[in-house]
Amino acid sequence: MADSGPAVNNGPMGEIRLAEVTEKVIDAPTMERLVEDDRAGAIVSFSGNVRDHDHGRSVATLDYEGHPSAEAVLAEVAKEIEGRFDVIALAVSHRVGPIPIGEAALVAAVATAHRGEAFAACQALVDLVKEKLPVWKHQVFSDGTDEWVNCA
Repeated sequence: MADSGPAVNNGPMGEIRLAEVTEKVIDAPTMERLVEDDRAGAIVSFSGNVRDHDHGRSVATLDYEGHPSAEAVLAEVAKEIEGRFDVIALAVSHRVGPIPIGEAALVAAVATAHRGEAFAACQALVDLVKEKLPVWKHQVFSDGTDEWVNCA
């Protein structure tokens, strides 16, 4: 999937500073810098990293495939969270393509005035991405077997 550029919404409540599906490496510190704001008393981030096991099986490789609508869906999810919480700034990115063990597949960062709202908004963002994003995970296990999973 080629990058078509990030979806950005500078709404009246908060700003969606990044909502993208990308083949590029993503990381939490970069996303946190994207949401920095002098009005923010709290920045909470989440990094969902590729692990070397799943359900007791050793994972050799992992690849994410995204539907062409994935970036638009991600932008809609970000807008929903921005509207549901007192978000100052939000950034979310999901990676597609082959991802090495230990690297991030999903990173989200949320800035709010207070920590409780930041934690709640970030958790809701990650949960909604996992629920709605049309992305499929292809895992190849060390024993040569594989599986496809519809999740983010």
